[in-house]
Amino acid sequence: QVQLVESGGGLVQPGGSLSLSCAASGISFALFNMAWYRQAPGKQREYVAHITSGGNTNYADSVKGRFTVSRDNAKNTVYLQMNSLKPEDTAVYYCGVTALGRFGQGTQVTVSS
Repeated sequence: QVQLVESGGGLVQPGGSLSLSCAASGISFALFNMAWYRQAPGKQREYVAHITSGGNTNYADSVKGRFTVSRDNAKNTVYLQMNSLKPEDTAVYYCGVTALGRFGQGTQVTVSS
């Protein structure tokens, strides 16, 4: 079955950087668009970014210019590089295969001084 496992979250100061990874199994990874979403406490899950099977990317306005999504099909892994982090970026970050409605368990990112 489809499994998505995120890693790389943690506590970082405002202005800092983190790199998230999401390892996929149980799918033909290279064929699928991969997305990142996040959910802050008390808020609905929101779209962050996605990368298509062909490598095209798209970002939410709130992260554009600060976050970069990439993929390594040989490793069945999608990445989210997050720079210039802000306290409002604090959330649980999930990777997902939206075409299949499948998401990982999430990884916590906390931006605080």
